[in-house]
Amino acid sequence: MNVAALRALLEPVLADRGLELDDLVVVGAGSRSVLRISVDGDGPKGRGPLLDEVADATRAVSDALDESELTGNQAYVLEVSSRGVGAPLVMPAHWRRNTSRLVLVTLDDGSRLTGRITSATEADVTLTVDGAEVVVPFSDVKRAAVQVELNRPADLDLDDDIADEE
Repeated sequence: MNVAALRALLEPVLADRGLELDDLVVVGAGSRSVLRISVDGDGPKGRGPLLDEVADATRAVSDALDESELTGNQAYVLEVSSRGVGAPLVMPAHWRRNTSRLVLVTLDDGSRLTGRITSATEADVTLTVDGAEVVVPFSDVKRAAVQVELNRPADLDLDDDIADEE
């Protein structure tokens, strides 16, 4: 399957739903292929797509593939998901969508920072590291990923149930 043609087909389908095609991988699996598609977007709270949005995108992507001739007669399995917590933060929007999350950042000089995202612009991110704010230009970031927190502090902007109780 032609990945470039698949991207060209699917990007507008996802854009119509306020989503972005984050990644598309086609993997051979015996007599069929697996199309792994990850999507991203702001979602209703600016923090990424909700499960219902991903489900709607899955149906739309499936319909678009069925209507096109890009898959031919080849059998395939379609997997559509959000970026996932382990996906690296590479675009300013990824940082913005993860505001208040804990991240591990490896800088170009090899040093590492662990901090909570306070804000992000198109050029840099502000992290709270050990109680102090540190501004890190994206040009200095070699790799960054959200850290899984089992006891993450509540975010009143995101956690409706908590906000409703107060």
